[in-house]
Formats: sequence, structure tokens, C-alpha cells
Amino acid sequence: MLKNKKIILGVTGSIAAYKTATLIRLLVKEGADVKVVMTDEAKNFITPLTLSTLSGHPVLSSFVSNTEGEWNNHVSLGLWADIFLIAPASANTIGKMANGICDNLLLAVYLSARCKTFVAPAMDMDMFAHPATQNNLQTLRNYGNVILPVGHGELASGLSGAGRMLEPEDIVQFVIQNTKATEKLKGKKVLVTAGPTYENIDPVRFIGNHSSGRMGFAIAEEFARHGADVTLISGPTELNELNEKIKRLDVTSAEEMYEKTVKHFEKTDIAVMSAAVADYAPEKVSITKIKKSGDELHLKLRKTKDILAELGRMKTKKQMLIGFALETDNEIENATKKLRAKNLDFIVLNSLKTKGAGFKHQTNKITIIDRNGIKTDYKLKSKSEVAQDIVHKVITAIHA
Repeated sequence: MLKNKKIILGVTGSIAAYKTATLIRLLVKEGADVKVVMTDEAKNFITPLTLSTLSGHPVLSSFVSNTEGEWNNHVSLGLWADIFLIAPASANTIGKMANGICDNLLLAVYLSARCKTFVAPAMDMDMFAHPATQNNLQTLRNYGNVILPVGHGELASGLSGAGRMLEPEDIVQFVIQNTKATEKLKGKKVLVTAGPTYENIDPVRFIGNHSSGRMGFAIAEEFARHGADVTLISGPTELNELNEKIKRLDVTSAEEMYEKTVKHFEKTDIAVMSAAVADYAPEKVSITKIKKSGDELHLKLRKTKDILAELGRMKTKKQMLIGFALETDNEIENATKKLRAKNLDFIVLNSLKTKGAGFKHQTNKITIIDRNGIKTDYKLKSKSEVAQDIVHKVITAIHA
């Protein structure tokens, strides 16, 4: 199930490091290509020679190898990997990951990696239960990392409780179950919009918003994971799509997003409009920079085209259309009005009143309202987990 998957195994300073020999053998048996990056502390528990022999690659632990100063490029390593698995993950390494500390090669690779990261904690029961450790683990979840459960039983300290690293066989099965693509949406064509739009005032200035695009990108990735062919229309963002089943189209303005979205909607089975599209744009755009003069600058704005309303008019009975509503007042009432006015199958509501939700956050808290008025509330979660909830709702509706 992991055939041809490129996996970086990060090994940190925990007694459980001795289990990584078995873990590598199992990963290789599943068809994975495994490279090992370990901390200096991990060498106290298992030798690099053992892990190198089993993986078939040199084990890396420092930024520079050999006396000739060969550089171990952490950026290239991060880009090479399909999966980054840190097992065992000590409390020390978890704390550094959560706070962006980068004082060894393993942490540099983690900060450079674009792939999904799995973290298998391993420590004594009191260390694991400590609020600082739990907060750090929650931070990593909020960043989109997958935290493996810990085992219960006898620990190296002689105590018995939670904190053991999962057994290698369980780790491999956990990774397989959380990375394998499904066929639930195979053959479905999905259209997702993401990010902000920028409406030019002049060559220098624009009207925009704080959307990062994270929610839309997470939704696109989740649809692709279930086998759908995804067209992602994105406003300006620094994010990158990961799944090869995602076709990305970049736009800047609301007008450009309107044109591309309407063009692709006809052949779409499912459309999720999560982009934060400007409602208004300058009526006239200056071809030169507007010089500062006087105490006021008056801009005349015109209403942009309503993408969601147009898609609602175009929608057939065979298509599913999902919209987003970001509200600050009368959230349920306003979202329900939008649901009906735009002919949506359901609407995803989030509120700026919820701490940790909305723009520029790694997390979001949503309520889904369907066309029958049924509301489903979800807890504050990472945006990747929110995307799972949204796509699960879609799959459930399709197979109802």
C-alpha cells in the first residue's frame, strides 16, 4: 500500500528509537523508499549504521557530511518526501516543532517539507500528560500534522500508563489508512475556488482581504484524496497544491475568477465556492500611480459579478453547489438567506467571532446548513480536518 512512496523517517532521542529498525523493515516491505534523518541524541539508542543498512540510504544527522563539507540540503529533502514520519517523537522535538525552533537537521527538514507529517509521540506518562506537551501536540494538529495515538503499558521508567510509542506494525497501518486514496469520488469532476481577489486601484495599490486560501486548498486536497478530478481556481496566495489530480488555475480579480469559474462549471459535478471574492471593485483603474494630494481620496466602487448567484442559476439537478458564508452578525439567519437566494445544496458558515477561526488561522470552526434547514455544528479543528468534514458531507449526500 506504500509502493513507491518516498518516506523520510525522523528519529529522535527516545528509548523507543530501537524500534525504528523494525519500522524501516516494515515500510520497505510495503514498497516504500525510506531515508532516515536522526538527531544526535537518537544515536544513543540505535546506530546510524543499523538504520542505513536497513533503509539502503546514508543516515543524515547534520547539515554537513564528511570532512570535505558536503551539504545535506534540508530543502531538497523536504521536497523529495511524500510522507514525513517522526517516530519516535520526543517531548523535546515536539516542543521545538510547535514553536518553529530549528536547531538540527531533522527540524530543518520538517519546516521545509510540503508533505503530510505524521508524529508518533514517545515519552514517560507524566511528560505526555503535562499541559505543555498537550498544548504543543494541539498546536501541531492545528498546523495540519497528524498525531498518532500513544500506546498504554509499561514504560522505560518502570511506570505504567500512556506515553509508549505505537508498535511499528501499528504505525505502518496507521500511515497506510491515513494516506491511501479512496475511490469514493472517482470519476467526479470537482470545482473549488480559494483565496482572495485583488481589485486594482492603480499599478501599486489594490482592494483585497485577509484570506490565505488555506481552507480552499485543504478542500481541494481532500476531494483529490477521494479520487475526484479537481479544478482549483485560486486568487493570489503563496500556497501550493500537492496532489497531481488537482489542476490549478490562477486569477487575480473577481472578474477573472467569475470568467474561469463560469467557464468550468458546466462540466462540473460538485462545486465548492470557498474563495473570498470582493463584492466591490474600483470603477476606474488608474494606469499610473495615484499621487498623494490633499487629505482625502475618493474612490467610486462598482459591484462585482456575483459568481455564486450565477452558478445557482446555471445549476442542474445533477450538480451539487456549496457556498461559504463568513458572518459577524445574525450568522444563521444571514447564511440561510444566502443558501436559498443562491440555490445552494448546503452552505458552510464560519464566524469571525470565534477565536481561532476564519482568515489567517490554521484552524476553523464551521456550521453546515443544508437546503432543508438542518444545521450541523463542528468543533474548532485544523483546516485539513474541516475539509474532511465538508467532503464527508458531500459524499454522504451523494450516496444518500
